[in-house]
Amino acid sequence: METAALVALLREGGRAWTSYVLAARQRGTEGVSALAILEQQLGLLSYEALANAQQDIERWQARGFQVLPLSARAYPQNLRVIENRPPLLFVEGRLLAADQRAVAVIGTRQPSETGRELARATAEALALAGYTVVSGLAAGIDAEAHRAVLELHASERGRVARPHPGVGPGRGPADPPQHPELQAQVAAHGALVSQFWPDAQPTRTSFPARNAVMSGLTLGSVIVEAGEHSGTRIQARHALAQGRVVVLMPPAMQCEWAAELVEQSGVVVVEDAADVVGAFRR
Repeated sequence: METAALVALLREGGRAWTSYVLAARQRGTEGVSALAILEQQLGLLSYEALANAQQDIERWQARGFQVLPLSARAYPQNLRVIENRPPLLFVEGRLLAADQRAVAVIGTRQPSETGRELARATAEALALAGYTVVSGLAAGIDAEAHRAVLELHASERGRVARPHPGVGPGRGPADPPQHPELQAQVAAHGALVSQFWPDAQPTRTSFPARNAVMSGLTLGSVIVEAGEHSGTRIQARHALAQGRVVVLMPPAMQCEWAAELVEQSGVVVVEDAADVVGAFRR
């Protein structure tokens, strides 16, 4: 009931969830009851909104999604402790307690051959060291990281490998269109996670918001290779604000913005995949 109330409130309450949380803090209350707020906001209309939300949840569950409110025990612990955590997650696949040891491997959609090799080697080394590998589903570095872990998972060495990306807008058409098979494989062997409605389409704000959640899911982000205007720049900023580690690999260091990050606390520069594993072990 509380999850349905949260869905209804997010859709029809007319305010951002953070404003409800802020109001509760100002009143000195422990938490926020979505059901109570919904009844306050919509009055008698709340019953219809609640029924519609329950139908939506049943439909999403029939499609294979878990609907996780912030109050759910299965809500990722790393994400739970950051300031800008989403109140609701949609998960296809299965989240594990071990996913707290997660690292994002991210970068450009148009990598060099060196960047591709580094992405694969880094994802494989992290998986073999027992870390969950997190990424988006874009072409380039993201796809290379996932494919490396999936191949490792299928091999005799790969029982520790677990792909688990933060995905952008919902579970509509894959991004890019040639990746539905990769998306399905990751869901089958790991988990797809999104803070957007399952049928949502991409917008200008959805990918930066996804970057914030992806960094929040992890202990840190490894930037393999990036451009001057890459979305990885946004993720690096979010990761540092969340107190997470940012690891820069040699191809990324060719960017002016990445080179400027080096002096900041929480930024580590490495040479290869073994260095990445060592940085997170430390």
